[in-house]
Amino acid sequence: MNANNLTNRRRFLAASTVILTGGAFLNLTARPVPRRVSPSDKLNIGVIGVANQGAYNLDNVANQNIVALCDVDSNFLTAASQKHPSAKKYSDFRHLIDQKDIDAIVVATPDHTHAIVTAMALKSGRHTYCEKPLTHTLSEARFITNLAKKQKLVTQIGTQIHAGGNYRRVVELIQSKAIGDVKEVHVWVGSSYGNVKRPSETPSEPSTLDYDLWIGPIEKRPYHPDYLPFKWRNWWAFGGGSLADFGCHFLDLPHWALGLTHPLEAEAEGPPLDVESTPTALTVRYKYPARGNLPPVDLTWYHGGRKPSQLSAELAAKWGSGVLFIGSKGELLADYSRHILLPEKDFLGFIPPVKSIPDSIGHHAEWILACKTGGTTTCSFDYSGPLTEAALLGNLAYRVGQRIDWDAKHQKARGNAAADRLIQHQYRKGWKL
Repeated sequence: MNANNLTNRRRFLAASTVILTGGAFLNLTARPVPRRVSPSDKLNIGVIGVANQGAYNLDNVANQNIVALCDVDSNFLTAASQKHPSAKKYSDFRHLIDQKDIDAIVVATPDHTHAIVTAMALKSGRHTYCEKPLTHTLSEARFITNLAKKQKLVTQIGTQIHAGGNYRRVVELIQSKAIGDVKEVHVWVGSSYGNVKRPSETPSEPSTLDYDLWIGPIEKRPYHPDYLPFKWRNWWAFGGGSLADFGCHFLDLPHWALGLTHPLEAEAEGPPLDVESTPTALTVRYKYPARGNLPPVDLTWYHGGRKPSQLSAELAAKWGSGVLFIGSKGELLADYSRHILLPEKDFLGFIPPVKSIPDSIGHHAEWILACKTGGTTTCSFDYSGPLTEAALLGNLAYRVGQRIDWDAKHQKARGNAAADRLIQHQYRKGWKL
């Protein structure tokens, strides 16, 4: 082999193989072209994370061919495989991604591994559904958004409320100016996580759990049942508390209705910062820019029992979570399944606009059909990436304890170098996007 051929071969190998932690390899040159599937045929789907929300996702795609299941806990994996006995089983998601007959992948792992798993799924040429929030950090969100755009695959985030009829009717009302121009929005949820102390005990890892793989790309810490399953939302290391959990659901409605993307700034207030655990209650004030003929918007987020003062005592008692749009001609109050125009006396006899947003065939069904036909979804990563960034920006403002003057284009907090370490993901040796 001459020198030129040897150089070209080395370049080929360097470009085609990614080394992962534990010495595993992912062959990206073997990236399959998405299989053309008629709407009447079935997709071959692999599901990564099969318990809790993963089990919900699995049930919602079970009308397709479930050909692969993955979970770091063998108990969860066994339970899922009993429903899908023909599916191949894996503890390591990288091995699932290597399975050649998979058309599409569902990612339902904890937040801190969303980006790593989703990036590998996209790079392998698979359509991808990822649970919300799309990622754990702002830099990951931008990376995944751009990667999805480059790969030109069908994506969807797990904001299933977006598919409901109620959100569609609210969007129609807001966009038809039923309450006039909206310059102010309040969003609140009753959820509360956090305010727990990092455990000092180091119990043995369960024999059924691959804890090192569950930790994945972040700094290793000793196992403790206070971290998993599900309790990981209490910790900055793995999640982002109530705002990361519910932000993509409830911020989705104003983002959709008002065409919001990246805030200009965010300022937060809550209990004293715990560097390990998320806040039980939080208030975040966002400012969004004008969009065309639409005015700027001030949006305030609340959780942990906090609610906007604009709510009457009667409404506050009846609406544990909600979105309040304040317009120049009235107000609109909504949650997942209901909405009302306020003051109610001013809207007696009001005729809502003609339906302009088609009913969804179902959030998962929408993604499945788009995978087969090359169509689009309503919560692709183009949309849900910026939505995730907005939620994560509120947590950033709280953690740095200062108002964030946000340069969305460059993902920089102007004049706040301390924010950089929280904006940019930090992975332990052997892991990278």
